[in-house]
Amino acid sequence: MKNIVTLVFTLCLLCAAQAQAAMRVDIYGPGENIVNLALAAPLTAPSTEAKGLGAKLNTVVLQNLSVLPFMKLTDKQNVLGGTVLEGYDNPGVDFKRFQIAGSDILVTAFWPKGDGNNSTVQLRAFETNTGQRLFGKEYAGVKEKLLPEVADRFCADLLEKLTGSGAFFRSTLVFSQKTGKMQGNLYLVKPTGRDLRRITNIQGEALSPTWSMDGRFIVFTHLDAKSHALGVWDRASGQVQRIRFPGNTVIGPAFMPNNKVAVSLSNGKTPDIFLLNHAFQKERVLESTGAINVSPSFDSTGTKMAFTSNRMGGPQIFLKDLNSGTVTRVSQNGGYNTEANISPDGTLVAYSRMTDYGHRIFVQDMLTGVERQVSFGPGSDEQPAFCADSYFIAFASTREGGRGIYLTTRHGGEARKVPTGGGNVSFPRWGMPGTGDGK
Repeated sequence: MKNIVTLVFTLCLLCAAQAQAAMRVDIYGPGENIVNLALAAPLTAPSTEAKGLGAKLNTVVLQNLSVLPFMKLTDKQNVLGGTVLEGYDNPGVDFKRFQIAGSDILVTAFWPKGDGNNSTVQLRAFETNTGQRLFGKEYAGVKEKLLPEVADRFCADLLEKLTGSGAFFRSTLVFSQKTGKMQGNLYLVKPTGRDLRRITNIQGEALSPTWSMDGRFIVFTHLDAKSHALGVWDRASGQVQRIRFPGNTVIGPAFMPNNKVAVSLSNGKTPDIFLLNHAFQKERVLESTGAINVSPSFDSTGTKMAFTSNRMGGPQIFLKDLNSGTVTRVSQNGGYNTEANISPDGTLVAYSRMTDYGHRIFVQDMLTGVERQVSFGPGSDEQPAFCADSYFIAFASTREGGRGIYLTTRHGGEARKVPTGGGNVSFPRWGMPGTGDGK
């Protein structure tokens, strides 16, 4: 009896270990993993391919996943026996043919009532070597116009399962587009380039936008011929208010996790960093030294503030612990480092450095002390901003002539341009405003 109990206990431990051993892709460590993924043909019944919305959804999912630098997609031409399967779940899935094609993960799609308009799809992801299901989700009420949203939701779920964060596909970038002298407005776009739209239409130039943590507001610097002001866009109403402060200098506002705003305002000869309350009124000083202090950004806890200051001569990057008040220098190289942006997990600080070849983006690892260059031009690369996953970085660059928005990662690598409809664009910032607002 004792031996049986021991055997059962051991089997339970093995099952638990196998469950915990489900595939995880480390995108944060120095040896970034590559995962090979295949999509089976969508089905409406065993061995029956969905050729309506099912085929279109698969196309959008593939387009989404193709932008991930750690994801390699399996060409269906390399799958011996084809991608149309007898089933969408065990035991009707032939994983062997996808293993032979080099795939680590297989995604299946099943439309139980057909793939016409306003239908339901079940999406599942499996490990090909074990047949273990990573997860499965059902999405109801699928219409053609909602296919991108369904694809984003699925890809976010898949990414979260694999890496721990699905923020990339849940995010929306805000950026500024300059249309003339002292004239520019704010736009939104998904990091994949979809859902581009303008959100402000006011005289003057909107710069340095930042999302609130709850996704309701965007604050920005607004300049017109007479003054600087703090601009506030309300997602609920679509309206913009303009708030002025004494001193007529408003630089680089940023939201804290509690939805209060930090911003550089002139309180004398040089700008200091102030905290504003929820009514966008001055509450207290966060950093004041008699030097220039600008560009605050915060980690997800709101206890670490990265910023730019010229207190040691040329502009450099600093980090302030808001609990202890301790300030440490971050950038140790170069004589001109600006536009500090701390990763939400608080481990990295990105900034722009002036080099002999133009501005380049660098990332300082606050845990190891190692600095890494993550952009290499040509042109100038500026205004870095971390995604909520602390992995992707958006930045503005002139590498193709005009100024555009590009994406890279904390490790660097080839930058990918975000379609923004043309024109000179800058100041990209990530936010997760959710869906369903009808805008």
